[in-house]
Amino acid sequence: MMQPRQFVVEADGGSRGNPGPAGYGAVVIDPATGETLAETAEYIGVATNNVAEYKGLIAGLRAAKALVPDAAGDGPRVHVRMDSKLVVEQMSGRWKIKHPDMKPLAAEAARILPASAVTYEWIPREKNKHADRLANEAMDAGRRGKQWEPSSSTAGLDTPRSSVTAALPPVSGPPGDAAAGAARARAALSRPAAEPRQTSAETTPQASATEAPQVSAATPQAGWSAAPDLGAPATFVLLRHGETLLTPEKRFSGSGGTDPELSAVGRGQAERAAEAFAARGTVQEIVSSPLRRCRETAGAVAARLGLEVRIEEGLRETDFGDWEGLTFGEVGERYRADLDAWLASAKAAPTGGGESFAEVARRVAATRDRLVTRYAGRTVLVVTHVTPIKTLVRLALGAPPESLFRMELSAASVSAVAYYADGNASVRLFNDTSHLR
Repeated sequence: MMQPRQFVVEADGGSRGNPGPAGYGAVVIDPATGETLAETAEYIGVATNNVAEYKGLIAGLRAAKALVPDAAGDGPRVHVRMDSKLVVEQMSGRWKIKHPDMKPLAAEAARILPASAVTYEWIPREKNKHADRLANEAMDAGRRGKQWEPSSSTAGLDTPRSSVTAALPPVSGPPGDAAAGAARARAALSRPAAEPRQTSAETTPQASATEAPQVSAATPQAGWSAAPDLGAPATFVLLRHGETLLTPEKRFSGSGGTDPELSAVGRGQAERAAEAFAARGTVQEIVSSPLRRCRETAGAVAARLGLEVRIEEGLRETDFGDWEGLTFGEVGERYRADLDAWLASAKAAPTGGGESFAEVARRVAATRDRLVTRYAGRTVLVVTHVTPIKTLVRLALGAPPESLFRMELSAASVSAVAYYADGNASVRLFNDTSHLR
């Protein structure tokens, strides 16, 4: 009996405005070789993020089905990978579908293949680059009044894959940068030496599997005890700036409105942080967000340590658009629909052209990569804001975007993340305020 074909479908959708000009992208992949078998994308006009995500799923499933002739057994078996928690949970049957726009789309997706032939997996956005680029190509084409053309696509050029992805044991634990890198390294180290060594071409903004050292077949080893000495990591000591007058009132204070200075309390916090770092004597470099409250905090530490401050634009706080200066309650009263969308999706932006958490994550990840390369083996004080610090911690843990709402980060608190040469990351400290007491 002919075995069903196996495919991986990665799909994504986006809306520039939510609702706004929208598009989707999907790619069908051979799980055994990592080869791209089909790409599809389309500009769909004005729609929401969720509608675009569902449209991408539907297109991906149809593309997978089209690769198998009708006479070929029971049809394909498809594993869907998406960064939309909503679509994955609804199509898996764990969440109810309440929105009237979603119900017909979910029903359409469910009719393409038997339910038993499709499985779903949530992945972080940085693991869904190919489909994300296709969706953005479609939206870019729509802006020019055209439709996406396969011949002009470059979405797959810098998202290489390798058959090692299928050959390795399944990654356990939460998805994400560090978790995937660590699990793959442990799996590779547990192989006997007789098996050829391979490297993974699958990468994220900070993590990838590295070539595994040969381990004796007579004494197979697993875990970190078998790992090579990777040398000193690049260690980011993450210092949130001291208080401003807006901090105690819990007002949105990002990079799109006023640029408040430290309050008297905030200046005292910066000085106590400087004393603590001087006593420890471990900080070798200082980088800071360009915003005044961070520059003032970094300056206090730099003066005590005799170091210069390098400004990094990518460390600035989120642009909260029209929400700048407002409390959470005031935003809820004035922009309830936008606030609900923002709380539900990392791709939703604050009212008035603010930044989504997804956009901030891309900016912060790119800055992180530059700094890790520049300061390999050194300890760097990174003076920045709530969202960049939480984002760095989230990415290091491989946690989903909604974890940002589950972290408490006090003014002038200290956190720390170490980044190793193999791309793995280790969270060493979070929200320490002992130096302020």
